[in-house]
Amino acid sequence: MVDQLESNYDCSNASDDLHQLKQQLASLTSSGNSSQESQEEINRLENQINFIANKCDIPSAKQ
Repeated sequence: MVDQLESNYDCSNASDDLHQLKQQLASLTSSGNSSQESQEEINRLENQINFIANKCDIPSAKQ
């Protein structure tokens, strides 16, 4: 799992990483938990997905 993304991210991992991140995001959003911690985790996951999509030029991954 991707915990920290850096400018030297290896795009060869993008497919697996995006799949994992999107699954975690879907799980969190479907749980209905609206706590601040949950919202922060949702934001973190969305940011990671967008970072990978932008860095690796994957337009279909952007939300």
